[in-house]
Amino acid sequence: MTVLLAMYAAYVGQRAIAFMETGDPVAVGIGAGLLVMPLLAIWWLAMEWRLGIAVQRMGDRLGLEGRLPLAGGSRSSSRGEPSPQAHAAFERARAGAEARPDDWSAWFEVGFAYEAAGDKRMARRALSHAASLFREESRRS
Repeated sequence: MTVLLAMYAAYVGQRAIAFMETGDPVAVGIGAGLLVMPLLAIWWLAMEWRLGIAVQRMGDRLGLEGRLPLAGGSRSSSRGEPSPQAHAAFERARAGAEARPDDWSAWFEVGFAYEAAGDKRMARRALSHAASLFREESRRS
């Protein structure tokens, strides 16, 4: 993904510069617009890498402490609904996050529980929140 994005950014960047070098106001505008897309893509990729690195560090730390959450069950293959074990794991994780809203490890567990329940969007949001709490804790230490 990173290599493809780099190739895309290089290609579109070259086209944008070619447009802007013409001197024609319309072409310069098109070139400037073209430069925005690779910059946004690079920013998005940097944020994804940052989140991935933070999640890995959180997982490593919890693993060393013996507190890494285990998947609470798998989704049903027929309709994609969470299993009763996944639902119970989610409820435990949610209660833990409500009891300790500023604890990154509680939100990490919520992210795992959402993943086990099949809600990847909410899992990512919970892990993103956990990562911001983790970075904040790291800055204070």
